[in-house]
Amino acid sequence: MKKISGKDLLRIGFEENIILGTVLQFCENYQGNLNKGEVLSQLKKMVETPEFTPKESEFYDLAQQIIQLQKSLETDVIPLNESPTEFQIFGGEHIEEGALKQMQTAIKLPVSVAGALMPDAHQGYGLPIGGVLATKNAIIPYGVGVDIGCRMALSVYNIDELFFLENQAKFKRELIAQSNFGAGNGFRGQYKSDHEVLENKLFQENDLLRNLKDKAWAQLGSSGGGNHFVEFGIIEFAERDEVLNIDKGTYVALLTHSGSRGFGATIAGHYTQLAKKICKLPQEAKNLAYFDLNSTEGQEYWLAMNLAGDYASACHQIIHQKMAKALGAEVLATVENHHNFAWKETWNGEEVIVHRKGATPASKDVMGIIPGSMTAPGFLVRGKGNTEAIQSASHGAGRQMSRTQAKKEISTSDFKSILKDHNVTLIGAGLDEAPMAYKDIHQVMEAQKDLVDVVAKFTPKMVRMADDGSRED
Repeated sequence: MKKISGKDLLRIGFEENIILGTVLQFCENYQGNLNKGEVLSQLKKMVETPEFTPKESEFYDLAQQIIQLQKSLETDVIPLNESPTEFQIFGGEHIEEGALKQMQTAIKLPVSVAGALMPDAHQGYGLPIGGVLATKNAIIPYGVGVDIGCRMALSVYNIDELFFLENQAKFKRELIAQSNFGAGNGFRGQYKSDHEVLENKLFQENDLLRNLKDKAWAQLGSSGGGNHFVEFGIIEFAERDEVLNIDKGTYVALLTHSGSRGFGATIAGHYTQLAKKICKLPQEAKNLAYFDLNSTEGQEYWLAMNLAGDYASACHQIIHQKMAKALGAEVLATVENHHNFAWKETWNGEEVIVHRKGATPASKDVMGIIPGSMTAPGFLVRGKGNTEAIQSASHGAGRQMSRTQAKKEISTSDFKSILKDHNVTLIGAGLDEAPMAYKDIHQVMEAQKDLVDVVAKFTPKMVRMADDGSRED
């Protein structure tokens, strides 16, 4: 196995303390069959949750050492509440234990006011994906997430299904021509797009953002890696929608999912590390480190987060504008919503900061899009404003397999077979994004019928994703 360095361990989340030395010594003496990447993948899980390491694992003894050392390092920490507020769980029978434990920790923060777990929830870093947390005058960078402002955007065209079926070669050609995928990828020279978001004064006032402007410009209008996509599908309105002014029927639509690219990821990493230095929490809660919103650092992050959200929106606008122009299509309606963000809202009569990490805003009559998978339908929805859910809903079907598990358990032949069965054309994507890696969207929607009303159903037909397995979120 190639040597693992201290820099490798710092990169995956370990800090410069006695634990780092212990883990380095373990790596130097490691005699197992895993390669460097596989060992680092196992160690990364142990940064936050060493207690989840199974007894049969060759890393179990190391995990126990880490747990003991973490306890010895816990001095001058902010204690968690011993009697936390209860939080509502939607679709709990389909939510893994790790996500539940993370939410139980988050609700114990001294700044936590209310919480809720959406039916697509699964374990993440700090706040679980699918977690909603309301805090009192505090902002948690990892409560927002790495891909700040990640969102869905939908354009409904004046094109019928038959035209799409008869002209799939044209749609495929434009899908490839008008989209750009992969972690670190972007545009150069004459292919760069312009948008007013790049004129934001924060690019001059904040040193971190100033140094990121060129990267932001290069990646403007691109989609990144992971579960991000640009896809054509058929959207069906069972009845006329007066708000969107769309008649009953089926239409071709473009649906996109992506966020703030490397720009947002760098902001998230920088301010998370800063929060951890300022806000010392017990080991199980360290990734929930927060800023007082009135502090200089809190205001810096709040402004940077909002800029990253505006940037993510600009990326979608450019993709949708380019596609409509290329197709010569009239856009009948557009809907956009974001997740991985924090909002100032009123809850039970007081102003709170609502973190939705992988959760869709669902205030009364607010519209959103909840996708399934590349072979399962997504839904255009209208929020009901459910207070128990902190006016939120799921942001998708949610994973039921980790990426590693999906790659091990799903075969290429099974992947191709399910695509064929659903008549879906796929450009890019790996086994980790196969439909079988995701929960049943119908079960998820049933678990949140008190949170949203379905306005229309979107069925994917042609999907493009990153083809290199890259991730930024």
